[in-house]
Amino acid sequence: MTGVPPGPCGDHPVDTRSRALPLRHVLTLPTMGSAVRIARETTEQVLAEWGINGRHPSVGPALLILSELVTNSVRHAAGLSPTVTVMYAAGADTFAFAVHDRHPYRPVLLSAGTAAGATGLGTVMELTLGLGGSAVVRGDADGKGKSIWITLPL
Repeated sequence: MTGVPPGPCGDHPVDTRSRALPLRHVLTLPTMGSAVRIARETTEQVLAEWGINGRHPSVGPALLILSELVTNSVRHAAGLSPTVTVMYAAGADTFAFAVHDRHPYRPVLLSAGTAAGATGLGTVMELTLGLGGSAVVRGDADGKGKSIWITLPL
């Protein structure tokens, strides 16, 4: 893809930090259980096509993070969001991805150590920060959806 594509709803661009990442891919799936497996398999395929070694230390955790985020969309957003969209971007030393749904709830991203009890998003944050990455929640312009962006070093 070239340029900065609009978000899945056409109303917001991809995360600012990923604009400089030349490799792009977008996957939209029905918000159902099989989305987790398909998103994970697609991620593995996309990374391989981009020449990112599947044994790189960031890849395994990235797949786990992605699976958790898609699972959260399936579990908590399916009633309001018939689809879940995964956006990928990469460059020479960075892999970024986002999971987008049309549920308005914007979770607070706390590490498992600061949250009351371990949560899926706590695990996401522990893995992301442990790899030297970052995470951000970006709301849709209309307030009826959000994307959770993860950026990891390669």
